[in-house]
This record gives sequence, C-alpha cells and structure tokens, in this order.
Amino acid sequence: MTEGRFLGLDIGTKRIGIAVSDPLFITAQPVNTIMRQPEQKSVEEIKQLCKQYNVSYIVAGLPVNMDGSFGFQAEDVQKYSVLLEKEIQKQIIFEDERLTSYDAERILIEQGRKPSRNKALIDMVAAAIILQQYLDKRR
Repeated sequence: MTEGRFLGLDIGTKRIGIAVSDPLFITAQPVNTIMRQPEQKSVEEIKQLCKQYNVSYIVAGLPVNMDGSFGFQAEDVQKYSVLLEKEIQKQIIFEDERLTSYDAERILIEQGRKPSRNKALIDMVAAAIILQQYLDKRR
C-alpha cells in the first residue's frame, strides 16, 4: 500500500499558506494561500486539496515562542487543527515554525520579489519551509 503525500500548512489568523510534498517525500512545493475565514470554507478547501494531492498526513506549523513557550497563536493553531482533524480525518503533525516567515521573506528578497507587497506569498513559502523541515527530519 502506498502512502499519500504530506500537506504543509502555515496557519495564521487571516490566511493559511499551503504546500505539498512530492510523491517521494523529498521536496515541498508551495501550492496556494487561502483565507481562513469563514473557517468551514477553509476546512472544505483543505479537504479538497487533500483529495487532489492524495494526502495522508498534514504537517501544521506551530508558532512556538523563542523561549519554547506556547502563546495565543500556538493555541489558536491547535484549536483550528482539532477542527481540521475532526472534519478531514487526517492526522495532523505539528512542526516548530519559529523564524519560517522570516526565512520566507529572505528567500523572496533573494529572488528579487517584494515580500511586503504580498503577504499571501510569504505564507505559501513559509508552508513549504515548514513542510521541508519536517521532510528533512523524517529522512
């Protein structure tokens, strides 16, 4: 039985960046950014992506504070993930996402793009970084 791909999520209060692994679980590619509200609509969009890409697991970035503690954002991600897991029936794996948005901005600047003008692009690239971190650790 073949295992399906991994879907990476950068869950924010406004947007959710989305990435997907390749079929061999080596690389993560940015896919899209969706609006989080209304929540049921965002859950349905993620459910459709899971079907489209034959996803087995979801890797969600967990915004841990620099001191390792959980703040409001980490709790918000965990709450949304409970809803997502219940609705989609896919296991959600949390990956520490400290500094991924910063890394995403740096990558976009190196590519000659202006991250300040496209927050959705930052979220999508951050989702790919989160998923790539997980894939690298998994190997």
